Amino acid sequence: MQTNFTPQQLADPGTARANEILRSCVHCGFCTATCPTYKVLGDELDSPRGRIYLIKDMLENGKVPDAKTVGHIDRCLSCLSCMTTCPSGVHYMHLVDHAREYIEKTYRRPMGERALRWLLARILPYPGRFRLALMGAKLARPFRRLVPDARLRAMLDMAPRDIPPPSLNDRPQVFAAQGPRRKRVALLIGCAQRALNTDINDATIRLLRRHGCEVVIPRGLGCCGALTHHMGKTDESHAMAAANIRALMAEVAGEGLDAVVINTSGCGTTVKDYGHMFENDPLAADAARVGALARDITEVMADLGLREPGHAQPLRVGYHAACSLQHGQQIRSAPKELLAAAGFTVLEPRDAHICCGSAGTYNLMQPAISAELKRRKVETLEALTPQVISAGNIGCMMQIGSGTGVPVVHTAELLDWATGGPRPRALAGTA
Repeated sequence: MQTNFTPQQLADPGTARANEILRSCVHCGFCTATCPTYKVLGDELDSPRGRIYLIKDMLENGKVPDAKTVGHIDRCLSCLSCMTTCPSGVHYMHLVDHAREYIEKTYRRPMGERALRWLLARILPYPGRFRLALMGAKLARPFRRLVPDARLRAMLDMAPRDIPPPSLNDRPQVFAAQGPRRKRVALLIGCAQRALNTDINDATIRLLRRHGCEVVIPRGLGCCGALTHHMGKTDESHAMAAANIRALMAEVAGEGLDAVVINTSGCGTTVKDYGHMFENDPLAADAARVGALARDITEVMADLGLREPGHAQPLRVGYHAACSLQHGQQIRSAPKELLAAAGFTVLEPRDAHICCGSAGTYNLMQPAISAELKRRKVETLEALTPQVISAGNIGCMMQIGSGTGVPVVHTAELLDWATGGPRPRALAGTA
């Protein structure tokens, strides 16, 4: 794609990167075949190729975007399926993230929308606040029909039936390896996950310790910055990310780390990109080091190998591949191979590459499109007649779980169970 940025525009690192990405696009349209919003809406401007044209026009002309342009970019899930499909290697993730940052700086959203986005950025990354909000949403749910805004109704629907108390395992501490130490790893404990489902971190810690890992919960860890990063709120996201980088590098400089283990794939995609996010920052070297250490829990377990599997029932597992795992991190085989090695029958649904519609705050900001994607995903998963559905991302688990009666558990919970841990709580009462 031909571009016409001025030298002054290209002096900005974000715009220079956008120019590189735009010029790599050859207009082939392969991306439209795998874009969830294009499949649902059928509008070229709601496809990656269409959004690329809009972003190019917006950035080249240095103009304040109009509501139509913002709407089409807001409707992007950032599922990154287009990056997997693209034969030219167009790095759409960096492009759309820069576009959102530009929109946040130049476009004034309607008052209600500004307030909602401000609220989400002030609540979701903070487990204590989020837990209180979930309790409030649970109390308000009987009055759901009286709420006029579909986005606010989606927020009420988000509250789980049971809100777990905080886990003591999420506090800064060190868990000793069981047996000879094979690795020393830090666990990124997440933010929303700590309020929605504490079983995931607990199972991950047990699984790692059982396989010879010393597990560190560093002091100062918090939200990875993904949520505000994808809202274009760069200053906020970088402040959160910088705090994590400093906390993790303190461990690297101390007793050292072999990996930073992440069990929420949306966070993993962002942490692995810290090197790019901070490439023009004094923290650049440390950010790149942390990004290089970041590993999804299934990557680590594939390296370690499962010890003494077979403690769990040989259930039929419908495996849902989170977009941030299969497209953002290009991890596809490890989770399925581990589940199979653990003794489960692994089933993969039709159109496994298509997003479930969760996508961070997307199910709250774009509830209609999200609901349709959820309906399609649940339909394909239930067609497998699974006894349990497995996923590697809390957002996907909540999204799919709200549309099916089949238990939904994290992959780490199943691997923990299969190697000697307790039966996942979500499977209590199932045969």
